[in-house]
Amino acid sequence: MKRTLADIADLADLRPNIRVCKGIYVEPPEVAFQEFETVRMNFVEAVGALMEAGSYVAVATHDDWVIGEALTLIEERGLGPNEYEFQMLLGVRPELGNELVPEGHRLRIYVPFGRQWYEYSLRRLQENPKIAGYVALDTLKRLRP
Repeated sequence: MKRTLADIADLADLRPNIRVCKGIYVEPPEVAFQEFETVRMNFVEAVGALMEAGSYVAVATHDDWVIGEALTLIEERGLGPNEYEFQMLLGVRPELGNELVPEGHRLRIYVPFGRQWYEYSLRRLQENPKIAGYVALDTLKRLRP
């Protein structure tokens, strides 16, 4: 969202716990960035601004580049594993989590649950059809003896 950095600045004194993720809803260009690279850059700027403010940041992404940038910010600030976390959706690119956890990073796995889990999952699939492949592959791996 175009207002995100201003919102972070407004909340900085509170040092809130914040989950940073790219939304799945289509917003008008006046409200949200539309270009892929601009969205990624703004995401990383938001993570950096929150870390600079002393917030606990949950970096919710499966994007290799964004994770790499977040790791650089973590290292530059000397953050310990209790000062941030990564978050990923169950079954989507589990190898990324398998790399982060042994390195000492906290990882929270997000599982759609509740009455509207199906609608949520469909929106996720519409946004990124590759998710279906990740989930199918993960399911098959779990079924093998």
